Amino acid sequence: MDHYSNDPRDGHQPRNARSGGSRSQSRASRQRTPRPQDDDAAIKRKFNAPKKPRKQRTLLQRRLKTAVAIGSTMAIVLTGRLAWVQLVWGPDLSEKASEQRTRVFVDPARRGEISDIRGQQLAYTMQARSLTAAPVVLRKEMRTRAEFKLQESGEYYDLSEQERNRRLDEAVKQEIERYSKEIPKAIEKAGASSAEVDAKEIKNKLESDSTYQVLVRNVDPDVAEQIAKDFPGIAADLQSIRQYPNGAIAENVIGKISQDGEGQFGFEASNDGILAGVNGRQTYDVSPDGVVIPGTMRDNIPATDGAKVTLTLDLDLQTYVQQQVEQAVANSGAKSASAVVLDAKTAKVMAMANSATINPNGDIEKQLDKGKTFANTTISAPFEPGSVAKVITAAGAIEDNKTTPDEVLQVPGSIDMSGVNVRDAWAHDVAPYTTTGVFGKSSNVGTLMLAQRLGEKRFNDLLLKFGIGQTTGIELPSESAGLLPNLSQWSGGTFANLPIGQGMSWTLLQMAGVYQTIANDGTRIEPRIIESVEDASGNTIEQPEPDSVEAVSPATAKTVRNMFRAVAQDDPAGVQQGTGPQAAIEGYQVSGKTGTAQQVDPNTGAYSNSMYWITFAGIAPADNPRYVIAIMLDQPKRGVHGEGGQSSAPLFHDIASWLLNRDNVPLSPPPEGQLVLEAR
Repeated sequence: MDHYSNDPRDGHQPRNARSGGSRSQSRASRQRTPRPQDDDAAIKRKFNAPKKPRKQRTLLQRRLKTAVAIGSTMAIVLTGRLAWVQLVWGPDLSEKASEQRTRVFVDPARRGEISDIRGQQLAYTMQARSLTAAPVVLRKEMRTRAEFKLQESGEYYDLSEQERNRRLDEAVKQEIERYSKEIPKAIEKAGASSAEVDAKEIKNKLESDSTYQVLVRNVDPDVAEQIAKDFPGIAADLQSIRQYPNGAIAENVIGKISQDGEGQFGFEASNDGILAGVNGRQTYDVSPDGVVIPGTMRDNIPATDGAKVTLTLDLDLQTYVQQQVEQAVANSGAKSASAVVLDAKTAKVMAMANSATINPNGDIEKQLDKGKTFANTTISAPFEPGSVAKVITAAGAIEDNKTTPDEVLQVPGSIDMSGVNVRDAWAHDVAPYTTTGVFGKSSNVGTLMLAQRLGEKRFNDLLLKFGIGQTTGIELPSESAGLLPNLSQWSGGTFANLPIGQGMSWTLLQMAGVYQTIANDGTRIEPRIIESVEDASGNTIEQPEPDSVEAVSPATAKTVRNMFRAVAQDDPAGVQQGTGPQAAIEGYQVSGKTGTAQQVDPNTGAYSNSMYWITFAGIAPADNPRYVIAIMLDQPKRGVHGEGGQSSAPLFHDIASWLLNRDNVPLSPPPEGQLVLEAR
């Protein structure tokens, strides 16, 4: 058993010696290893330390609970907010984000060409560009670019939010100002737009709340593409410029398209579906500064161009007829005039002209102020036909064997029908007119005598078979059916008016159709103006065949054609002369009928003795029908050549002569003597 010495020299100290010995201790004694007793003392000191007061512990616990509650509440709120954004707002935000980055580029279809029967262009499309923008999106992109620039300058985070917004708004304003000034300069410098470029208008459009605006139309493609590169957010959209190379010629038939490329008038409107085609489209994503992101193209649908349409119109004939109609108005002092030419066998429209037709290539507003119009009055403006309508009574009487061409009728100067007294246009005693003479001299009384033989029901049936009171089905808009009283509404006065061309209204095309029926051996064919249609691939699109109705027999039609040659017959003595000898054409037999229909005076509500529709409808040649020509003048003061009288027969002569000569139609066989109009 060892014993410890109290002698320092032994290198040990007593067990109860203090750890903080004298300064004379050796280095070895200060670096000795702590003994277990030392650890026990430290632990005792820790647990014997004075405890915090109870009140202070309670406060700390409360603060800890409060912090936990706040943290839990915030977690719940944030989680709920996230769920709301994801589930409720998510789809809408996703859609808005897609709208901001998605651009749909439309590839317009080329509108189909319209040509005449000989392949001459009536309307075609040229390619140009329209400068367009999405103002709302463009201003956001301008603001984004301005914000990037401000960040690059280092000022962005040193500015207050209010000042930052002010600077960004000012930058957008300056950029819009630059666009509105520089774009017109670029266009005008290149002379690359057919439209006036207004800087103020461009600025107003860029400041609008619209998602799409056309800034400038009809810009040269190269110039438009360069502007689109120089001005981010401006697009050079493909634009089709519709050309009407013949100006006002046939404009009443062709019509025009609007600035948006949609059919607005005439054939362009009624057949917009086959002419317009189907636009293609491409979808891209763009960056905030409006640059297309590569590889984002989708929904690539190619455009399908419109169909090419060939009309039955003959441009050369249309030009001549339209010029003659305008000249007739100038010479006669008429309010207006119109003419229709049909193929006698097929009822295809060869020409369809009316005066005051607008030129789509000119200043539209100025022309409208001068009374020019897009209207096609040959199908949209019905009028009372007058004596031209007597051909239906003649056809019915011959068809039903109620008379013969040579029957002599004792025709008085007037006739009473159900209390209505009707007179002839000239005073005469009882006259021995043949049936041929009744119509050649245009006797109202003689016509009504024959109509009485037919009766109301049969006469009404004839009117319907000849297409009266019905649209013709022509492939043009705004066609009127005219007016025909229903048989149940007829009175005695009705039957005294209808057979002589009063109390009903026809369009000029309907009038031409009545005479086409006689020219085509009694079969009425619905008139057509479409010859053929080809789709964009060159395939022919079949068109429905026109309906046809046999109004009278071929024999009756031939007899009536021969009878109505009397209208153009000339007689120096005047006895065997018809009402329209000016319609006669040397070397050819022609058949037709003059008409003078009283208009209703708006001041009195009664028929006027000074305002008339002057009409003529005829067939050339009568022996071998090729053409049917119908003419109407509204309130002429003189003849169509400025001569005395108010007949439109001379205009029929001019148009028919031009056609017969151009088409080298063989001459008619000489007639066998004169037709007898008045028995002697």
